[in-house]
Amino acid sequence: MALRFALMIDPVASDDRRESFADGFTVIDPLGPALPLGELSAQRGDGVFESLGVVDGHAQEVGPHLDRLAHSAHLLDLPAPNAAQWRAAIARVAAEAGPGESVIKLILSRGIEEGSSPTAWVTLATAPENTRARTEGVRVVTLDRGYQLDVPGRAPWLLLGAKTLSYAVNMAAIREAKRRGADDAVFVTTDGYVLEAPTASVILRLGDRFVTPEPAAGILHGTTQRSLFAHLAQRGFSTVYEPVLLSDLRTADAAWLLSSVRLAAPISAVDGVEKTVDRDLTDELNAYLLSPRD
Repeated sequence: MALRFALMIDPVASDDRRESFADGFTVIDPLGPALPLGELSAQRGDGVFESLGVVDGHAQEVGPHLDRLAHSAHLLDLPAPNAAQWRAAIARVAAEAGPGESVIKLILSRGIEEGSSPTAWVTLATAPENTRARTEGVRVVTLDRGYQLDVPGRAPWLLLGAKTLSYAVNMAAIREAKRRGADDAVFVTTDGYVLEAPTASVILRLGDRFVTPEPAAGILHGTTQRSLFAHLAQRGFSTVYEPVLLSDLRTADAAWLLSSVRLAAPISAVDGVEKTVDRDLTDELNAYLLSPRD
Protein backbone atom coordinates (compact mmCIF):
# COMPACT_ATOMS: atom_id res chain seq x y z
CA MET A 1 0.00 0.00 0.00
CA ALA A 2 1.43 3.37 -1.02
CA LEU A 3 1.40 5.84 1.89
CA ARG A 4 -0.06 9.21 0.92
CA PHE A 5 -0.56 11.16 4.15
CA ALA A 6 0.49 10.93 7.81
CA LEU A 7 -0.48 12.70 11.00
CA MET A 8 1.27 12.55 14.37
CA ILE A 9 -0.98 12.82 17.43
CA ASP A 10 -0.02 14.25 20.81
CA PRO A 11 -2.26 12.00 22.94
CA VAL A 12 -4.38 13.62 25.64
CA ALA A 13 -6.10 11.99 28.61
CA SER A 14 -9.16 9.93 27.82
CA ASP A 15 -11.39 12.28 29.84
CA ASP A 16 -10.16 15.50 28.17
CA ARG A 17 -13.26 17.26 26.82
CA ARG A 18 -11.73 20.19 24.94
CA GLU A 19 -13.67 21.50 21.94
CA SER A 20 -10.84 21.14 19.42
CA PHE A 21 -7.90 18.76 19.24
CA ALA A 22 -6.32 20.34 16.16
CA ASP A 23 -3.34 21.78 18.06
CA GLY A 24 -2.29 18.22 18.96
CA PHE A 25 -1.99 17.13 15.29
CA THR A 26 1.16 17.48 13.20
CA VAL A 27 1.19 16.64 9.49
CA ILE A 28 4.41 14.84 8.54
CA ASP A 29 5.97 13.44 5.38
CA PRO A 30 4.59 9.88 5.15
CA LEU A 31 7.84 8.70 3.58
CA GLY A 32 10.20 10.68 5.80
CA PRO A 33 11.83 9.96 9.19
CA ALA A 34 9.40 10.28 12.08
CA LEU A 35 10.27 7.95 14.99
CA PRO A 36 13.34 7.87 17.26
CA LEU A 37 15.47 4.72 17.48
CA GLY A 38 14.21 4.06 21.00
CA GLU A 39 10.59 3.74 19.82
CA LEU A 40 9.13 0.54 21.29
CA SER A 41 6.74 -0.04 18.39
CA ALA A 42 9.79 -0.73 16.22
CA GLN A 43 11.94 -2.43 18.86
CA ARG A 44 9.35 -4.76 20.37
CA GLY A 45 6.06 -4.37 18.53
CA ASP A 46 4.78 -2.94 21.82
CA GLY A 47 1.60 -1.21 20.74
CA VAL A 48 -1.78 -1.62 19.09
CA PHE A 49 -3.33 -0.62 15.78
CA GLU A 50 -6.49 -0.54 13.70
CA SER A 51 -7.02 -0.44 9.93
CA LEU A 52 -10.12 1.30 8.61
CA GLY A 53 -11.47 1.02 5.11
CA VAL A 54 -12.21 4.35 3.42
CA VAL A 55 -14.64 4.55 0.50
CA ASP A 56 -14.84 7.82 -1.46
CA GLY A 57 -13.52 9.73 1.54
CA HIS A 58 -15.84 8.07 4.08
CA ALA A 59 -14.06 6.22 6.89
CA GLN A 60 -16.02 3.04 7.64
CA GLU A 61 -17.07 1.83 11.11
CA VAL A 62 -15.17 4.51 13.03
CA GLY A 63 -16.93 3.83 16.33
CA PRO A 64 -16.33 0.05 16.38
CA HIS A 65 -12.69 0.53 15.39
CA LEU A 66 -12.13 3.04 18.19
CA ASP A 67 -13.84 0.71 20.65
CA ARG A 68 -11.50 -2.11 19.62
CA LEU A 69 -8.47 0.19 19.80
CA ALA A 70 -9.44 1.02 23.39
CA HIS A 71 -9.95 -2.68 24.19
CA SER A 72 -6.54 -3.60 22.79
CA ALA A 73 -4.92 -0.71 24.70
CA HIS A 74 -6.53 -1.96 27.91
CA LEU A 75 -5.20 -5.48 27.37
CA LEU A 76 -1.67 -4.07 26.92
CA ASP A 77 -1.95 -1.68 29.90
CA LEU A 78 -1.58 1.32 27.61
CA PRO A 79 -3.22 4.67 28.46
CA ALA A 80 -6.83 4.73 27.31
CA PRO A 81 -7.10 6.62 24.00
CA ASN A 82 -9.29 9.72 23.91
CA ALA A 83 -12.03 8.66 21.48
CA ALA A 84 -12.93 12.22 20.50
CA GLN A 85 -9.30 13.07 19.71
CA TRP A 86 -8.86 9.96 17.58
CA ARG A 87 -12.18 10.57 15.83
CA ALA A 88 -11.03 14.09 14.97
CA ALA A 89 -7.73 12.72 13.65
CA ILE A 90 -9.56 10.20 11.47
CA ALA A 91 -11.74 12.97 10.04
CA ARG A 92 -8.66 15.08 9.28
CA VAL A 93 -6.93 12.21 7.48
CA ALA A 94 -10.07 11.02 5.64
CA ALA A 95 -10.40 14.51 4.15
CA GLU A 96 -7.24 13.72 2.15
CA ALA A 97 -8.54 10.42 0.76
CA GLY A 98 -10.47 11.45 -2.34
CA PRO A 99 -12.47 9.03 -4.51
CA GLY A 100 -11.96 5.28 -4.53
CA GLU A 101 -10.83 2.95 -1.78
CA SER A 102 -8.16 3.85 0.77
CA VAL A 103 -6.90 2.62 4.13
CA ILE A 104 -6.50 4.60 7.34
CA LYS A 105 -4.27 3.03 9.96
CA LEU A 106 -4.31 4.06 13.62
CA ILE A 107 -1.19 3.27 15.68
CA LEU A 108 -0.79 3.67 19.44
CA SER A 109 2.65 2.68 20.78
CA ARG A 110 4.05 2.56 24.31
CA GLY A 111 6.48 5.20 23.12
CA ILE A 112 10.18 5.67 23.68
CA GLU A 113 11.97 3.21 25.94
CA GLU A 114 11.98 4.62 29.49
CA GLY A 115 9.77 7.45 28.26
CA SER A 116 6.66 8.70 30.02
CA SER A 117 4.07 9.01 27.24
CA PRO A 118 2.79 6.95 24.31
CA THR A 119 3.42 7.69 20.66
CA ALA A 120 0.47 7.90 18.29
CA TRP A 121 0.01 8.47 14.59
CA VAL A 122 -2.43 7.95 11.73
CA THR A 123 -1.60 7.13 8.10
CA LEU A 124 -3.50 7.12 4.84
CA ALA A 125 -2.66 4.75 1.99
CA THR A 126 -4.19 3.63 -1.27
CA ALA A 127 -6.02 0.32 -0.76
CA PRO A 128 -4.67 -2.77 -2.55
CA GLU A 129 -6.53 -4.01 -5.60
CA ASN A 130 -9.02 -6.53 -4.21
CA THR A 131 -11.31 -7.16 -7.19
CA ARG A 132 -9.95 -10.65 -7.89
CA ALA A 133 -10.24 -11.76 -4.26
CA ARG A 134 -13.84 -10.48 -4.06
CA THR A 135 -14.95 -12.12 -7.29
CA GLU A 136 -12.86 -15.27 -7.85
CA GLY A 137 -12.21 -15.92 -4.17
CA VAL A 138 -9.17 -16.98 -2.16
CA ARG A 139 -7.63 -20.40 -1.69
CA VAL A 140 -6.71 -21.09 1.94
CA VAL A 141 -4.68 -23.62 3.86
CA THR A 142 -5.28 -24.40 7.52
CA LEU A 143 -2.37 -23.90 9.90
CA ASP A 144 -2.05 -25.06 13.52
CA ARG A 145 -2.02 -22.04 15.86
CA GLY A 146 -0.26 -24.11 18.51
CA TYR A 147 -2.76 -24.01 21.36
CA GLN A 148 -6.09 -25.52 22.39
CA LEU A 149 -9.42 -23.70 22.33
CA ASP A 150 -9.45 -23.01 26.09
CA VAL A 151 -6.00 -21.36 26.27
CA PRO A 152 -7.18 -17.71 26.04
CA GLY A 153 -9.12 -18.08 29.29
CA ARG A 154 -6.15 -19.69 31.05
CA ALA A 155 -3.37 -17.43 29.74
CA PRO A 156 -4.56 -13.82 29.27
CA TRP A 157 -0.92 -12.63 29.16
CA LEU A 158 -0.68 -14.08 25.65
CA LEU A 159 -2.81 -11.09 24.56
CA LEU A 160 -4.95 -13.26 22.31
CA GLY A 161 -7.76 -11.05 21.06
CA ALA A 162 -5.71 -7.83 21.13
CA LYS A 163 -4.75 -6.20 17.83
CA THR A 164 -1.09 -5.67 18.60
CA LEU A 165 1.74 -4.48 16.39
CA SER A 166 3.42 -7.88 16.87
CA TYR A 167 2.32 -9.30 13.52
CA ALA A 168 5.41 -11.33 12.60
CA VAL A 169 3.57 -14.63 13.16
CA ASN A 170 0.63 -13.48 11.04
CA MET A 171 2.90 -12.50 8.16
CA ALA A 172 4.83 -15.77 8.46
CA ALA A 173 1.54 -17.68 8.18
CA ILE A 174 0.64 -15.87 4.96
CA ARG A 175 4.09 -16.61 3.51
CA GLU A 176 3.66 -20.28 4.43
CA ALA A 177 0.24 -20.33 2.75
CA LYS A 178 1.78 -18.96 -0.44
CA ARG A 179 4.57 -21.55 -0.28
CA ARG A 180 1.82 -24.17 -0.26
CA GLY A 181 0.19 -22.67 -3.35
CA ALA A 182 -2.64 -20.85 -1.55
CA ASP A 183 -3.56 -17.19 -1.14
CA ASP A 184 -4.12 -17.07 2.61
CA ALA A 185 -4.24 -19.13 5.79
CA VAL A 186 -6.84 -19.99 8.41
CA PHE A 187 -5.59 -20.67 11.92
CA VAL A 188 -6.98 -23.70 13.76
CA THR A 189 -6.42 -24.90 17.31
CA THR A 190 -4.56 -28.09 18.09
CA ASP A 191 -7.91 -29.64 19.05
CA GLY A 192 -9.46 -28.89 15.65
CA TYR A 193 -11.38 -25.61 15.98
CA VAL A 194 -11.33 -22.75 13.46
CA LEU A 195 -10.06 -19.41 14.75
CA GLU A 196 -9.41 -16.70 12.16
CA ALA A 197 -7.18 -15.78 9.24
CA PRO A 198 -3.98 -13.79 9.89
CA THR A 199 -5.71 -10.54 8.86
CA ALA A 200 -9.39 -11.48 8.59
CA SER A 201 -12.40 -13.03 10.28
CA VAL A 202 -13.98 -16.26 9.04
CA ILE A 203 -17.71 -16.73 8.48
CA LEU A 204 -19.56 -19.77 7.19
CA ARG A 205 -22.97 -20.25 5.64
CA LEU A 206 -24.70 -23.38 6.85
CA GLY A 207 -28.09 -23.33 5.16
CA ASP A 208 -29.77 -20.11 6.31
CA ARG A 209 -27.41 -19.77 9.30
CA PHE A 210 -24.30 -17.61 9.20
CA VAL A 211 -21.73 -18.70 11.76
CA THR A 212 -18.44 -17.26 13.00
CA PRO A 213 -16.09 -18.51 15.74
CA GLU A 214 -16.93 -16.98 19.12
CA PRO A 215 -14.54 -14.19 20.21
CA ALA A 216 -13.89 -15.93 23.54
CA ALA A 217 -11.62 -18.25 21.56
CA GLY A 218 -8.97 -15.51 21.67
CA ILE A 219 -9.57 -13.98 18.26
CA LEU A 220 -10.24 -10.43 17.17
CA HIS A 221 -13.91 -9.53 17.20
CA GLY A 222 -14.08 -8.31 13.60
CA THR A 223 -15.64 -4.93 12.96
CA THR A 224 -16.59 -5.91 9.40
CA GLN A 225 -18.00 -9.23 10.62
CA ARG A 226 -20.18 -7.46 13.20
CA SER A 227 -21.47 -5.01 10.62
CA LEU A 228 -22.23 -7.79 8.17
CA PHE A 229 -24.00 -9.86 10.82
CA ALA A 230 -26.25 -6.87 11.60
CA HIS A 231 -27.06 -6.57 7.89
CA LEU A 232 -27.79 -10.28 7.54
CA ALA A 233 -29.99 -10.26 10.65
CA GLN A 234 -32.03 -7.42 9.16
CA ARG A 235 -32.52 -9.59 6.10
CA GLY A 236 -33.93 -12.36 8.29
CA PHE A 237 -30.95 -14.70 8.45
CA SER A 238 -29.80 -16.36 11.66
CA THR A 239 -26.36 -15.15 12.79
CA VAL A 240 -24.51 -17.20 15.39
CA TYR A 241 -21.28 -17.11 17.40
CA GLU A 242 -20.22 -20.62 18.30
CA PRO A 243 -17.24 -23.01 18.23
CA VAL A 244 -16.50 -23.92 14.60
CA LEU A 245 -14.85 -27.23 13.83
CA LEU A 246 -12.42 -27.60 10.94
CA SER A 247 -14.88 -30.09 9.45
CA ASP A 248 -17.51 -27.29 9.44
CA LEU A 249 -15.23 -25.09 7.35
CA ARG A 250 -14.67 -27.89 4.87
CA THR A 251 -18.35 -28.82 4.49
CA ALA A 252 -20.02 -25.39 4.77
CA ASP A 253 -22.30 -24.31 1.92
CA ALA A 254 -20.08 -21.25 1.53
CA ALA A 255 -17.37 -19.44 3.49
CA TRP A 256 -15.70 -16.03 3.43
CA LEU A 257 -12.74 -14.16 4.85
CA LEU A 258 -13.86 -10.72 6.05
CA SER A 259 -11.70 -7.68 6.70
CA SER A 260 -12.02 -3.91 6.65
CA VAL A 261 -10.01 -3.50 3.46
CA ARG A 262 -10.47 -6.69 1.44
CA LEU A 263 -14.13 -6.91 2.56
CA ALA A 264 -15.85 -10.23 1.71
CA ALA A 265 -13.51 -12.64 -0.07
CA PRO A 266 -15.17 -16.01 -0.73
CA ILE A 267 -13.10 -19.08 0.14
CA SER A 268 -12.69 -21.06 -3.08
CA ALA A 269 -10.59 -23.94 -1.70
CA VAL A 270 -9.57 -25.35 1.68
CA ASP A 271 -6.34 -27.35 1.84
CA GLY A 272 -6.51 -27.99 -1.89
CA VAL A 273 -10.16 -29.10 -1.95
CA GLU A 274 -12.37 -26.83 -4.05
CA LYS A 275 -15.37 -25.04 -2.51
CA THR A 276 -18.36 -23.55 -4.28
CA VAL A 277 -18.28 -19.75 -4.49
CA ASP A 278 -21.69 -18.08 -4.15
CA ARG A 279 -20.98 -15.20 -6.51
CA ASP A 280 -24.42 -13.55 -6.31
CA LEU A 281 -24.45 -13.48 -2.51
CA THR A 282 -20.81 -12.35 -2.39
CA ASP A 283 -21.60 -9.46 -4.74
CA GLU A 284 -24.51 -8.49 -2.52
CA LEU A 285 -22.38 -8.64 0.63
CA ASN A 286 -19.66 -6.47 -0.90
CA ALA A 287 -22.21 -3.97 -2.20
CA TYR A 288 -23.35 -3.53 1.38
CA LEU A 289 -19.80 -3.36 2.74
CA LEU A 290 -18.88 -0.67 0.20
CA SER A 291 -21.83 1.48 1.26
CA PRO A 292 -21.26 4.19 3.92
CA ARG A 293 -21.21 2.55 7.37
CA ASP A 294 -20.76 4.37 10.66
